[in-house]
Amino acid sequence: MIRIASMLASGTEIVCALGLEDSLVAISHECDYPAGVMDRPRASRSRFDPGGMTSLEIDEAVRRTMLEFGSPYEIDLGVLADVRPDIILTQAVCEVCAVPTPGVEQAVAESGLEARVLSLDPHDIPGILGSVGQVADACEEAGHAGAAASAHQAVAGMEARLAAVRQAVEGADRPLVLGLEWLDPPFLPGHWVPEMIDLAGGRCAAGPPRRPSPQVGWEEVRGLDPDTLIVMSCGFGVERTLEDAEAASHHLVRAAPRAIRQGRSWAVDGSSYFNRSGPRVVDGVEILAGILHPDRWPAPAPGVAQVWTPELQRVGAAK
Repeated sequence: MIRIASMLASGTEIVCALGLEDSLVAISHECDYPAGVMDRPRASRSRFDPGGMTSLEIDEAVRRTMLEFGSPYEIDLGVLADVRPDIILTQAVCEVCAVPTPGVEQAVAESGLEARVLSLDPHDIPGILGSVGQVADACEEAGHAGAAASAHQAVAGMEARLAAVRQAVEGADRPLVLGLEWLDPPFLPGHWVPEMIDLAGGRCAAGPPRRPSPQVGWEEVRGLDPDTLIVMSCGFGVERTLEDAEAASHHLVRAAPRAIRQGRSWAVDGSSYFNRSGPRVVDGVEILAGILHPDRWPAPAPGVAQVWTPELQRVGAAK
């Protein structure tokens, strides 16, 4: 049996989508899905504890550890030595979102591990689907027959779901959507997220497709006044995103006054469905379709997306 160590959450999800859970011998500190593999040893850890930190404090800690160590994360060489992986999954898309490829390659060289380092670096949805094939091909080459067939089936299923969304929203008016991947400081969506908005029947108000998510100033989004606002904070679920939206409410009200006033401002589970380059981006497209076109696609469940109304507006409505 092949032995796989995944240093990123999306890699873990891909391995499981291929039905290779039994081959997964280690995961990263950020992996949280699916539940059946959460008992695996953790082969990485953060250099700081984000618990209790504000978004600004987290951003400052990330920048500080990048300057001091070159990465916010450290690799547990002892765990890797114990599990002896044949393949280590990593990434070079975002050096602050998961353990980056150069650090893994250095760790492998220093520890003398005979493992293949496979970097998954998609910047759009076709690239994410291609990553599933990359992992399968590496597993086939390592001796796991049938991985390629599993990948074909998994990708076909994801493509069919995307096609269903595309068909459902075809011909509908396309609302202007402002997505934000971080609030303090603000970051616009990049990589695959603008494409997700487009597939779900919207128009991305700002943010570069297939390129890194850019930091901007609030003055740059103040006049956009989109039809819909979606806060998809990187690494956060709905509840924490709602808290951050409230903390930045004075900025958000200026950036998206009409969307907020009309009840079209949303907090979503960015960590699970938008920030990761794995199979659940398809769920993210479906969530967006339900937000943008609830007359054509089922509305998302409260646990994955929730309308956000600023506290001052709620108090005013109550009066």
